[in-house]
Amino acid sequence: MSTGKIGVTTENIFPIIKKFLYSDHEIFLRELVSNAIDATQKLKTLSSFGEFKGELGEMNVKVTVDKSAGTLIISDHGIGMDQEDVEKYINQIAFSGAEEFLAKYKDTANSIIGHFGLGFYSAFMVSKKVEIRSLSYKEGAKGVQWICDGSPEYEMKEIDKETRGTDVILYIDDDNKEFLEQERIDTLLKKYCRFLPVPVISGKEQEWKDGKYVDTDKDKVVNASEPLWTKKPTELTDEDYLKFYHELMPGNEDPMFWIHLNVDYPFTLTGILYFPKIRNNFDIQKNRIQLYCNQVYVTDQVEGVVPEFMTLMQGVIDSPDIPLNVSRSYLQADQQVKKISSYISKKVAEKLDKMYKDDRKSFEEKWDDIKVFIEYGMLTDEKFYESAKKFFLLKDVGGSYYTLEDYRKLIEASQTDKNDTVIYLYSTDPTAQFTYVKAAEEKGYNVLDMDGQLDPHIVGMLEQKIDKTRFVRVDSDIPERLIEKSDSKDAGLSPLQTDIMSTVVKSQIPQVEKAQFIVTFAALRPDDAPATVTQNEFMRRMKEMAAMQPGGGFYGQMPDNYEIIVNTEQPVMKEIINLATSSLENEVTPIRAEIETINKEIEEARKAASDKKETAPDLSEKENKVADLRKNEEDIIGKYAGEQPKVKQIIDLALLQSHLLSGESLNEFIKRSVSLL
Repeated sequence: MSTGKIGVTTENIFPIIKKFLYSDHEIFLRELVSNAIDATQKLKTLSSFGEFKGELGEMNVKVTVDKSAGTLIISDHGIGMDQEDVEKYINQIAFSGAEEFLAKYKDTANSIIGHFGLGFYSAFMVSKKVEIRSLSYKEGAKGVQWICDGSPEYEMKEIDKETRGTDVILYIDDDNKEFLEQERIDTLLKKYCRFLPVPVISGKEQEWKDGKYVDTDKDKVVNASEPLWTKKPTELTDEDYLKFYHELMPGNEDPMFWIHLNVDYPFTLTGILYFPKIRNNFDIQKNRIQLYCNQVYVTDQVEGVVPEFMTLMQGVIDSPDIPLNVSRSYLQADQQVKKISSYISKKVAEKLDKMYKDDRKSFEEKWDDIKVFIEYGMLTDEKFYESAKKFFLLKDVGGSYYTLEDYRKLIEASQTDKNDTVIYLYSTDPTAQFTYVKAAEEKGYNVLDMDGQLDPHIVGMLEQKIDKTRFVRVDSDIPERLIEKSDSKDAGLSPLQTDIMSTVVKSQIPQVEKAQFIVTFAALRPDDAPATVTQNEFMRRMKEMAAMQPGGGFYGQMPDNYEIIVNTEQPVMKEIINLATSSLENEVTPIRAEIETINKEIEEARKAASDKKETAPDLSEKENKVADLRKNEEDIIGKYAGEQPKVKQIIDLALLQSHLLSGESLNEFIKRSVSLL
């Protein structure tokens, strides 16, 4: 057996660093400014320990664009380097000075950003040459210059440098001239460095003069070195939080409320999350939470750090404990991330619970705006559901709000069916479904208003979570059958009357696109409507769910199924039934008798063949005869029904109530209504 060391040559690693280390070339600016911040923070730490006794002076980082010289310079007044430091931290790739410094001063060090020791080399992604000019804080130190053109060769020599700190000079290559534009640099600094803990200077403040903006003598500081989330909540006012929100999300209306995160065990996490108002159905962007690491911007793709439902929120999260890839461009999933996600979910639930308990009236006023967050959380996060079920609210069509427990107590006595299941009646559009809502309320039932985009999913979830519970939309059946207390009363029609009236009604139903109807009969109250259109709860839900899936699935391709329920006790309908029976009985009865005779012959022939285990005889002639007789019967009944304007009027009224009458059919209904007046 033998042992050894794997050799990595700079000839191999330089092209990799230059081309593949970072997903976006623009990140070089973040890395170099972060290094300058680190150098500044290190000197502050040494000064606080008494290891540096000199004057700190101006502690800032300066970014200078010199378009004529083709250079971009990042300067600091921090700890600086001597020749030994350059050998150690620049000439040895991936030897991180930040890691070494943190190990020595881990308990009291100011926020140190760097971790991998590779950030400096990102400069070569945009530069044909990089120069370092540095003077260490150490007493008697000599200035040092280091120059490299991106090859393994470099030049290093002693120079005269009067001021402590480091200048990194990038000679921008021809493919990256965009980084010599002041506006481009300022945009990147605002994106990546707007909250760094040391002032970052880029260019000069401008003023309007002689019809244009001109530079002043005042340096332009592009960052807020003490962002709001680094402060204690007790130090801040509502105005502070709102001002910060509008800096993050310019143009947005005020958020409903916010949560200030501040924890230092078992991980370090700070941040502020805002609940925005969401007006349109899923007019939502899920990249509104910005992730920072020690105030350095990392990403706005935070699905792994915050629970899925909280990606609807807006704000910032800052944690040095969130694991990043080597280029600090995205997250690496691990148990720590899961713990942080669980903690944030818990804090949000606690905040909402406190709001509910402290001021229920105010919580109810916010409910319509925040329920999409809460419902999304309950649907996607089991732990959040367990917390949220205490403050989750149901709203009825009258505008009253109830917790799940309160509402159960309210309806249990009156809305329990014969199988001991509590029926939650609801409307998805109280205005469009007003007639159905009113009919249910007249029976003493309470109707919920569930018009939210996630309510169909919430309905299904609550049915699973709450024992002996069923949700029924108020227009899915007639009031007497919405909550069945006992077996339904017989409609009181003979088989002949049922067949005649089924054909009478079906023959007068207008064409409704992607819809099919069945006709049933029920003995309702005389003062109820003569006919009502309902839609089966199960089939409607399946189609709604299918509509949310790509392609629509099996149920998405099916037509909408409606039921026309004829009230056999309504006086006008009773009159129509009796008149149709007396008018059609003599014509229809012989046809029906002949159909029954032929059907019996067909059945006997098939049975005889089956008993003898023979092939059934050709019965197509008899079957065609039955079809012709049925068509004749339908034509007779249809012709009769077409001469009865009341039949058509009753059907159209039922369709109109369900918003299924439109176009030519609606126009004919209006004309007929006028003629019947």
